[in-house]
Amino acid sequence: MNPAATPPNLPADSTILVTGGAGFIGASFLNLLVPRFPDVTFVNVDKLTYAANPMNLRSLEGLPNYRFDRVDIADGEAVGAAFERHRPSWVVHFAAESHVDRSIVSPGDFILTNVVGTFNLLEACRRSWDTYEGKLFHHVSTDEVYGSLGADGFFTETTPYDPSSPYSASKASSDHIVRAYGHTYGLPVKLTNCSNNYGPLQFPEKLIPLMVLNALEGKPLPVYGKGDNVRDWLYVDDHCEAIWAVATQGRVGETYNIGGNSERRNLDVVRQICAAVAEETAKPGEEVESLITFVPDRPGHDLRYAIDASKIRSELGWEPKETFESGLRKTVRWYIDNPEWVQSVKTGAYREWIEENYAGRGAGH
Repeated sequence: MNPAATPPNLPADSTILVTGGAGFIGASFLNLLVPRFPDVTFVNVDKLTYAANPMNLRSLEGLPNYRFDRVDIADGEAVGAAFERHRPSWVVHFAAESHVDRSIVSPGDFILTNVVGTFNLLEACRRSWDTYEGKLFHHVSTDEVYGSLGADGFFTETTPYDPSSPYSASKASSDHIVRAYGHTYGLPVKLTNCSNNYGPLQFPEKLIPLMVLNALEGKPLPVYGKGDNVRDWLYVDDHCEAIWAVATQGRVGETYNIGGNSERRNLDVVRQICAAVAEETAKPGEEVESLITFVPDRPGHDLRYAIDASKIRSELGWEPKETFESGLRKTVRWYIDNPEWVQSVKTGAYREWIEENYAGRGAGH
């Protein structure tokens, strides 16, 4: 691809506002696309909560088409002011509280960010866009809105919503609000619902990075229940390319499910992590696997998620490039090769670094 090319359907010198761009998926998206399209300005709007880390974006600092603006999307006035400053043509909305366990303990945070925050962004689009020509609001969501599958079947774009946790309920709510703004106001919206992401830069509260880091340090590997819960795993760069395909080629008003064709039981995922860590570190496999520890299941733990991604494949030609095995090996290798990042997150030093370098930062940075 010509790195200087303008994206399809987006005029030259346009601005794309990316919410939550310092988080795992948002940062991966920016790291892929900011260098690819130097004629497009990307504005990263992020509150910099605990799971956001500007260290994820160090390679973009200083690039003329990258900006950072520290904004809480739950603050409607702040969102409106950000739109006035940057006047984006497109919004790609990643920002969300996303950890199910935390949503059980602190559901209010999830309602504020995921529901109110999404509403504030939609209102800013509606009020600031004089014309909808060339505009786009792309909402990034999750397959958890569909609830739990049995042993058979797959989630499709028409599967009824049946959320089971405060997290999935908040994302289901935001999905409905986005669609309502499309139907009611004609706002040009697109939605994607993805399966479980993994890869470099993921905050170590999630299953794969937690297990990788614990295995490297010889700590217990806690597995909920019997480890029979099944998830479809999607390598983060594959997800980001799919989002870009939908944004640039997908139909307005449509939803596209994105999956990795990699269903695995949680216990099998952990065992594969043990094998990969053992091979990368020359530790005995049995020694690493002996760290697996079964813990009581969490409330409302959905049994199985699985995505039917045939719509995005048939309409847009997207398919994941990574198998679970190749993506997992890249992920394990990244955590081994980036001890500075790991240590800063484990100790909380990255929070101090944020306050030293990003306190009061806004437009133009």
